[in-house]
Amino acid sequence: MGLLDSVLGGMLGGGQQQGGAGALINIVAGMLANNNQGGGGGGLGGLAEQFQKGGLGDVMNSWIGKGENLPVSPDQLGNVLGGDLLGKLTQQTGMGQGDLLGQLSQLLPQMVDKATPDGAIPAGGLGDIGAILGKLGGLGR
Repeated sequence: MGLLDSVLGGMLGGGQQQGGAGALINIVAGMLANNNQGGGGGGLGGLAEQFQKGGLGDVMNSWIGKGENLPVSPDQLGNVLGGDLLGKLTQQTGMGQGDLLGQLSQLLPQMVDKATPDGAIPAGGLGDIGAILGKLGGLGR
């Protein structure tokens, strides 16, 4: 995970959260994975549905599509993810909720974008965590 840790550290403005960086990447990959190891609820398709229900479907669609990625604020992301999932994520990463949402609001759009290079969620989903992490080789470029 050294390369992804370095990329994430650089992308998020230095290495202050370096210990949690790899964990956060793995957790987000788990959220996007078909087998849902990150506890998100249905992989990327389920996450896209949560965004749609939360009024941010256009934001998620911009990350999946081939155009410009729309930003998401930490508060918007917190509202979409909900307290239960945020509690799990803060426990898994050891980060405070504000720090977690701040980093996640920067990381999630890039990870979704890199995991969907064809501009759509594949019919069979994104695969397992390993497949998703393999697609992230260009994260932050």
